[in-house]
Parts: sequence; structure tokens; C-alpha cells
Amino acid sequence: MRNLCLLAALCSPLAFAQSVTVQPNSLLRLPNTTSTLQLERLDVADYATLLIPANVTQVEVGQLHLGHEARIAIVPAEQGLQLRVAHAQLGTGSQITSRGAPGNYLKAAKPGRNLELRIDSLKAEQLSVDARGGAGAPGYAGLDGANGKAPGCTWGQAGRGADGDNGGDGHPGAAGAQVRLALPHAYPQAQIKVLVDGGAGGLPGSAGKPGAGGQSKGCIVYRADGGKSGRPGAQGQPGPAGEAGSVTLQRL
Repeated sequence: MRNLCLLAALCSPLAFAQSVTVQPNSLLRLPNTTSTLQLERLDVADYATLLIPANVTQVEVGQLHLGHEARIAIVPAEQGLQLRVAHAQLGTGSQITSRGAPGNYLKAAKPGRNLELRIDSLKAEQLSVDARGGAGAPGYAGLDGANGKAPGCTWGQAGRGADGDNGGDGHPGAAGAQVRLALPHAYPQAQIKVLVDGGAGGLPGSAGKPGAGGQSKGCIVYRADGGKSGRPGAQGQPGPAGEAGSVTLQRL
């Protein structure tokens, strides 16, 4: 019943809820029916993850607590996210991730989602934000060459094996995000870790294997000369890495 009440509260255009708790070793996805969320308290327990959907563009939290190795994971989207926290206590190994998605053969890699993070009061051994771009998709593998036509035992000419196709080039990695931080003046800069590297380029496609030359089969006394094998294809080139994002730090 409590979870149903929470979901109902979060389904209005400007959603407000007293508290959201993510249990240890579990995943909770916020509703995607609103773009703005206001929470009095957000607790993400040890090894748990809170997922913020792509359509959510602003989240305001009064009290934030992330447990050991806890995560706030932000789904990639073209529009950035504003995350504003009044008081935050972050456990060891906790992290806010705004990473892009890796590419595949159907979709290009997605860049890290731009993030504006403001924390008025912060207690943490380290503030860790990962906003790297997604890795590029691998290149297509080259097709293997067909085998040559087999000759007869005493007549006919063996066919040459076909050449293997070249492998495709890897696809580009996506760009890292633009991250803007607004943190307390007293929080040490050495304890701030933000990753905005571009995504790695896609792996090169493998070369196609050469087709074998045709060979006589089932011959006892006589055997016609076999055909030459084809040439192997060339491996593709690795894709270029994505452009790095940027980090801006403002002191409160």
C-alpha cells in the first residue's frame, strides 16, 4: 500500500513525495510520468540503485543518503538533468552516473547526459560522478570467401577460392557530458572525482577468411590439380574515440 501511495504521488506534473527508499541490493526506477520531482528524503541503501528516467529533467531532494556502493543512475537523454540536494551524506564507493549508452549494429552510441548538480551541504569521503560517453559499436565482420569449384578426377579445371571480404571499421564513440557542479566552499577539491571522457571507439571488424581452392574428391588413380585458395580480407580500422566533455565547479 505504501508503494502504491508513493507511485500515485509521483504521477502528477509536479510530483512531490515525503520519502523514497531503495532497499539493499535492489533497483528502483522512478515513474516516467512527470518531468519534475521533489523529495523530502531519498535513501538508497548499500549496493542499491535508483534509476532516473530519460524524461525527468529536474529532481530536488531535501535529505539524500547513499549507502556503500549505492548508485543514482541517470538514463541517457538529449535534455540534461538538474539535481539539487539540500543535505547529502554519501557512503564509500557511492556514485552518480550519467553515462551514455554503448552503440550496437542498429543504434549509434549515446553521449553522456549533461548534468547540473548542486549540493548545499555535503558529507562524503568522495563525490564521484561518471558522465562518460558510450562506446562505439564494433565494425561488421568480413564475409568468408566461397570455396572454389571441384574438378573431376581426369578432366575439368579446379575453381579458385574467392577472396575474403574486408572487415568493417569500428563506429565512433560518443561524447562525454557537460557537468556543472555547485558545492560547498569547504568541501575539498581533492575529494571530487568527475569522469567526462569520450566513449571508446568501436572495435574493428574481423577480416573474412579466404575460400579454399577446388579439390578433386573420391579419386583413386588420377587426380586433377587443385585450385588456388583466395586471399584473406583485411581487418577493419578501430573507430575514433568520442570527444571529452567538460566540468565546471562553482563554490557556494
